[in-house]
Amino acid sequence: MVTGHGRKARGTSLEPRMHAEGPRWTLLGLTGGVGMGKSVAAGFLRGFGLPVVDTDLLARELVLPGQPALEEIRGVFGDAVMGDDGHLRRDVLAAMVFGDEARRRQLETILHPRIRAAWLDQVRAWKASVISPPDPAGRAGVVVVPLLFETGAECEFRATVCVACSAASQSERLAARGWSAAQAEQRIRAQWPIEQKLAAADFVVWAEGGLDRTREQLERILRELGFSDDEKPASGQPAGTRQ
Repeated sequence: MVTGHGRKARGTSLEPRMHAEGPRWTLLGLTGGVGMGKSVAAGFLRGFGLPVVDTDLLARELVLPGQPALEEIRGVFGDAVMGDDGHLRRDVLAAMVFGDEARRRQLETILHPRIRAAWLDQVRAWKASVISPPDPAGRAGVVVVPLLFETGAECEFRATVCVACSAASQSERLAARGWSAAQAEQRIRAQWPIEQKLAAADFVVWAEGGLDRTREQLERILRELGFSDDEKPASGQPAGTRQ
């Protein structure tokens, strides 16, 4: 598989969503299956000069000690999810929610609205800082949303990019994180099937064949969205990311 188009390939234009950012501003939604290379793709885009916000990192910030979300989680899931230091025991919570869909929905109800509000605030800050941007860093931004389509967030973006790889590569990458086969399967099942995400996305990045191949596909997507090679800073490696 090579870089391709999902909805766009079936004749759906990107133009109706352009009004949300105005003529000079592009918001990209980056998604994909767990362990399939979203972070690597985000690292390349950051290296190209685009600001990137990762909703996984926002989620971690929202459950730090003193945050309202943490207290709500404690109230719903009990003291067992809290460490002696006042921090969330993420492993305990994960064991609760990934094995029980109803519990997972409870957690999503607490976190998803807050996560969305946080990244929308960041996007508004990006736009407010733009006057007459001479480079792509001032004309576009990227939001990494693992559950982009599942949460109905696609309407917020001019275009969506789905990163995917083979099931074998995904299994290897998740095992490298120290996850058991059962843990990996639980997390995969908590998302849309990757085929459904690929069909919904405007662009696809197939994260096989090495980092250069991933970078080339992202460069092609940016060119199609109107960023010339002269505008986009070159970057040979993704900045500080994992698969």
